[in-house]
Amino acid sequence: MNTTTLSESPTQPKPGYYPWIVVGLLWVVALLNYLDRQMLATMRPAMLQDIAELESATNFGRLMAIFLWIYGLMSPVAGLVADRLSRKWLIVGSLAVWSGVTLLMGNATTFGQLYVLRAVMGVSEALYIPAGLSLIADFHTSRTRSLAVGIHMTGLYMGQALGGFGATLASTYSWPTTFAAFGGAGIVYAGVLAFFLKEARQPAEPQKQHIQKNTQTVGESLRLLFTNRAFWVLLLVYAIPSLPGWATKNWLPTLLATNLNIDMAQAGPLATIAIAASSLVGVLLGGTLSDRLVQTQVRGRIWVSASGLLLTIPALLLLGFGSSLVHMLGAAVCFGVGYGLFDANNMPILCQFVPVQRRATAYGIMNMTGVFAGAAITNWLGSATDGGHLGRDFAALSGVVLVAMLAQITLLKPTQAELVDTKAANAT
Repeated sequence: MNTTTLSESPTQPKPGYYPWIVVGLLWVVALLNYLDRQMLATMRPAMLQDIAELESATNFGRLMAIFLWIYGLMSPVAGLVADRLSRKWLIVGSLAVWSGVTLLMGNATTFGQLYVLRAVMGVSEALYIPAGLSLIADFHTSRTRSLAVGIHMTGLYMGQALGGFGATLASTYSWPTTFAAFGGAGIVYAGVLAFFLKEARQPAEPQKQHIQKNTQTVGESLRLLFTNRAFWVLLLVYAIPSLPGWATKNWLPTLLATNLNIDMAQAGPLATIAIAASSLVGVLLGGTLSDRLVQTQVRGRIWVSASGLLLTIPALLLLGFGSSLVHMLGAAVCFGVGYGLFDANNMPILCQFVPVQRRATAYGIMNMTGVFAGAAITNWLGSATDGGHLGRDFAALSGVVLVAMLAQITLLKPTQAELVDTKAANAT
């Protein structure tokens, strides 16, 4: 392990409290980001009586898929925009638009209207993640960056979990009221952000005081990214673990119901709570450990991330072949903790190989690869379910995660805690 002491000195001034206010403000945005997109997945039964086209599972699949494909395609564009415009107003605007779309979905009367609205939601929600994570990275030093990103990620997990209660609210009130309530709340919160959120005029590290917003052409930015060999490794290391990440989101309830012979009404909450709660523990633990290690071990973040991937390997095997509730829930918790360790460190590791001016662009491209990997694995495991070998294919994912972990620890060799300027990037 590299024991090189980093250039950051313990006597350097620590940032004030506002960087943590930024994390808190964006935590709510992250929650709304996943909540608004996930609600629809559980609300189909409530909407059937008003929109007859939703009786077709194929139509409902199209409705869910259009968001995923648009979101994936827009992610690199979102990163390029975030590296050139004010991230504050990009975040405020995207939240206002997707919240407005959520509000309008409560007034939809045809499948066509829902389809267009979901496509617009894909565009507006894609604009958030690259801007939000790069803003957090700029406000925090290497002492706190992974923990800050990890706390922000818990907002995504919470939104995903709360989205599952959309059907409950729709049955208690109505589906139009549910969409209107959350859409209206998001629009109000966009006004709160406009008042309290600030752009990072300068990155948090003292040695970064002369960094300016990216003024390079789009082509030049992309050329510099794709001629950076480490970035290709980062794409691989991000995309491969996204396969089991999406698999657990979309197919773990089905796997539990099949392997344990229990009702989906039980399997769904068990899977969601086990993964969400353990992932929350993982990101907080991973963020804290990574921020401490990177002060003395330049590869500290990589070791923490790789240890998370290592935890997911036996978890996937046990999920695939487990036959008892204790075994499978234990495996789900192990997977969640491991994936949380990995998830908390993706943007901080990116900061060690990509300079400030291109981080949102880089993360946008990484996000696209993850989403497309999710689309591919969703289709693949659907066929595995029909063929009766879902568990076997779940277990097989452990092999591809092993490849990603080995690539991470052998090919990613940072020389400093984070890159500062274009000159440093070109020297990588």
